[in-house]
Amino acid sequence: MEDKEKEKWLLAGKIGKEARELGISLAKPGTSLLSIARTIENKITEAGGRPSFPPNLSVNQVAAHYTPKFNDTTTLKVGDILKVDVGASIDGFLSDTAATVVVGGEENVLVKATREALEDAIKIVNPGIRINEISQVIEKRIRSYSLSPIVNLGGHGLKRYEIHEGDFIPNATTNSSKILRSEGAIAIEPFATTGGGYVIDSSDVQILMFNGGKAPRSKLGRDILDFIKMEYHTLPFAKRWIMEKFGPFSELEIKNLVLSGALYEFNVLKEKDNGIVAQFEHTILFDKGEVTVTTL
Repeated sequence: MEDKEKEKWLLAGKIGKEARELGISLAKPGTSLLSIARTIENKITEAGGRPSFPPNLSVNQVAAHYTPKFNDTTTLKVGDILKVDVGASIDGFLSDTAATVVVGGEENVLVKATREALEDAIKIVNPGIRINEISQVIEKRIRSYSLSPIVNLGGHGLKRYEIHEGDFIPNATTNSSKILRSEGAIAIEPFATTGGGYVIDSSDVQILMFNGGKAPRSKLGRDILDFIKMEYHTLPFAKRWIMEKFGPFSELEIKNLVLSGALYEFNVLKEKDNGIVAQFEHTILFDKGEVTVTTL
């Protein structure tokens, strides 16, 4: 890996860590999710980066992919379990990191188990390790607290302008014999729940991604698609970002772009049994045998 490329991975990790910690510090009763998201986004931009994806601020049974809506009025309550999942991009080199907080309270067993699962995984991760060894330690720690790992979510590879690429690192043991990459970046991402351990799509969609397709007929649709390709490349973006730029009527154009195949939707994910969900995540860089947790 070239030195300049590594510097960008490391800077993306540093900014991602700072954004994550800022988001956790803002998680107070009565605070709006929209204000937290905007503050995180501003922090990343002011530090010289761009968001890798919209800040995911998922509460309680929601596991992932919730970012505040346009004019969102949701506020946090005492006892809410908030997942702050954020990342920074430096010229397309990315970070992806998350932590969970009990709003207005102390760390509970669910949060503790998930945090420890990530810590256990980081202790053993190395280039060339069997991916299933990582899955085993994550599952063992979570089940030791009589909780369930979410079996259809997990860690993943990272590549320039690609937030999910290559390796999938399950949070539960599999029969796979796949070996982890020897160079590049990955994210390890334990999810634990008080439910059965499986997430399903909800009908809500607030995050999208450019997916190709032909240009739409309307001028507004073409302008929106050109803006998305220029600003976000192949990284996820928030529906509200487009609506803030082009106005609320752009929501219809977004729907049309989805129908044409130009945009891919990320449905908000919920635990199927309405179990409460916690999440922790770090980005890890492999370079010439060296292992660096960029978001620690």
